[in-house]
Amino acid sequence: MSSAEERVAGAGGDADLAAVGRLLADRARARILLALDDGRALPASVLASEAGVSPSTASAHLGRLVDGGLLRVEPNGRHRYYRLAGPQVGRLVEVLASLAPAQPVRSLRESTRAAALRRARTCYDHLAGRLGTEVFGAMVASRCVSGGDGCHHPEAARADRLSAPGRDLDYRLTETGRALFATLGVPWPVPRARERDASLRYCVDWTEQRHHLAGGAGRALTARLVDLDWVRRTPRSRVVHVTETGARELRAVLGVEVPPPHVR
Repeated sequence: MSSAEERVAGAGGDADLAAVGRLLADRARARILLALDDGRALPASVLASEAGVSPSTASAHLGRLVDGGLLRVEPNGRHRYYRLAGPQVGRLVEVLASLAPAQPVRSLRESTRAAALRRARTCYDHLAGRLGTEVFGAMVASRCVSGGDGCHHPEAARADRLSAPGRDLDYRLTETGRALFATLGVPWPVPRARERDASLRYCVDWTEQRHHLAGGAGRALTARLVDLDWVRRTPRSRVVHVTETGARELRAVLGVEVPPPHVR
């Protein structure tokens, strides 16, 4: 066999979408992925509880998700922690969430949680929901960001897809935006080399149908708001809450009216 023939024989064929579909088709595995969609790593015991299955069953599901490339495992002493394999998996979960029918709400608790997710949540490692879009919209309005209006325009000839990384607009952090980041203590340039220019990544938020800040800048801003205790994460959930201090400071710094309720 010639070297050219060997290269052809070794090349992969079309993407096997069915293989990913089989991984996602199980309700317990889907719950595990949703539980990890805030970008954090969780132990198998917590994920078993989130999925509503026994530890042994959860272990089998986690093994399949790791083998399928959707999760990675991080040993920590005697424990093993699992997280999404990367932001592309988080985007996949968000896209599927936008396409999937809503599960029937059977209790006030479920209704409250659904409303909280719409109000303020993380999209892998950055803010989403109404809070995320309000923050980004305020940055656009105050000319911290140039290149677009922060809104999704489905009628455009090349419209971005909902719940997906935006590609149509070239958002840029302005000098005013750099000053804002400096005031807040957000590091810039952000850590990843390919994101060290002034361009900004964004997502089309699937509940708000507006843009929220993503990429390195979104990750750094979210981490800083958590460090300042303006925003608090919710254990084992993508939901985030704004503290009273955060509500006051976001209003003062950006003119953002925080979606109620917020926490002390």
